[in-house]
Amino acid sequence: MASAHSPSSPANQALTPVPQGNRVFHFHEHAALWFSLGTGLLVMQIGAYLVPAVGTRDAVIAILLGSLIGAGLLAWTARLGCQTGLSSAGLMHATYGSAFARLPVLLNIAQLLGWTTFELVIMQEGTVAIATQTLGLEVGGFTGKLLATLLWGAVLTALMAGSMLTLVRRFVSRFALPLVIASLAWLTWQFGMRLHAQGFDAFWNRPGAGGMGLFSAMDLVIAMPVSWLPLVADYARHGKRAASTFGGTWLGYALANIWCYALGVLVVSTVEPGTNLVGALLLAQGGLIALGLILLDEMDNAYGDAHSGAVSLHSLRPRWSIRAAGLGFAVVCTALALVLPIHTLEPFLLLLSSVFVPLYGVILGRLGTGAQVVGAQRAVDWSAAGLWVLGIAFYHLLKAYAPDWGSALPTLALTFVLAALSRPRGAAGLTPAQA
Repeated sequence: MASAHSPSSPANQALTPVPQGNRVFHFHEHAALWFSLGTGLLVMQIGAYLVPAVGTRDAVIAILLGSLIGAGLLAWTARLGCQTGLSSAGLMHATYGSAFARLPVLLNIAQLLGWTTFELVIMQEGTVAIATQTLGLEVGGFTGKLLATLLWGAVLTALMAGSMLTLVRRFVSRFALPLVIASLAWLTWQFGMRLHAQGFDAFWNRPGAGGMGLFSAMDLVIAMPVSWLPLVADYARHGKRAASTFGGTWLGYALANIWCYALGVLVVSTVEPGTNLVGALLLAQGGLIALGLILLDEMDNAYGDAHSGAVSLHSLRPRWSIRAAGLGFAVVCTALALVLPIHTLEPFLLLLSSVFVPLYGVILGRLGTGAQVVGAQRAVDWSAAGLWVLGIAFYHLLKAYAPDWGSALPTLALTFVLAALSRPRGAAGLTPAQA
């Protein structure tokens, strides 16, 4: 019998499937959660990078196709999480073996520390901009950064003390979602009127300045939904049915990703070149209220990262409850937001995120078709581990030598096909929940 503190112990909630009777998320709750998580200033800022590198038409194609494909991959992983009842860490254990899986789990914790810290910095900068540009308060420098960071860090810590299920069901789906939709609609209307006044034809027919091809632009769009792959099962495992989990996740995230990327393109196309995105939003009529609501919604992203980080920590240290790990996670990220030069670390975070593209290509190839596997019964599944390493190398080779073709989709396709073809057969594996 396994000891009480071993990774396979029933006391380890992260590696134990959620019983069907304890699942509470329906279609609308999945859709609300992932629309909320897909909305944010960071998404709009990345959307603004598309122009003028590519023309408007190519940007629209990249946004639509990239969002649908990326959200589809996210939804497929969510469906797998619901079918198995396993967390993201549990899926890694089932695919790569109980010993080797600790490596991707640790990498996931590292990237979640970085992204939670980055979200706190985004909220801190937005708060300082609102206070300085709109309210006329002198809160620049370290003092303003300190106060804003401590404010949002305290909110995040308070949220981590509560229940994730209650937050999603009672706050996100009932209150946060309508407010976020209203703010996005208002900003779209405001900048859409500017575009109409400046002339739609010139905007629509504008060519790209170069530096990015269509597939590279799609890679940039796909980057956001792919960044959530190591987290989605931590929420999807609480879904009642696999079909509603899949549909709600895909619809919610795809709509948010398309809207925010497109809004970023719209804003940067209607303001003076070099204008800061936050400053441009504040200059719009009612922009203060809309930006404030989006900043509040940004907290959902920070919470989503922190909760998943806590689940991953708990998978390695079952003695730490998910709530205790989450509180510690929030405090550490608040401290890091005060001292780390987070914008200079963004390329490192994106580099770290690239390891999760082939990681989930292998997971989907082994588990995503409903086949049984033996990975969870082994310390190391060497074939899965080897395919992951191969995928990482392939990703960076494409990035270096064929950047116009993109890296994410070819790497996902390669690792998925090879993992499916090399899948062990005839072994007792995971039992899907109700589909």
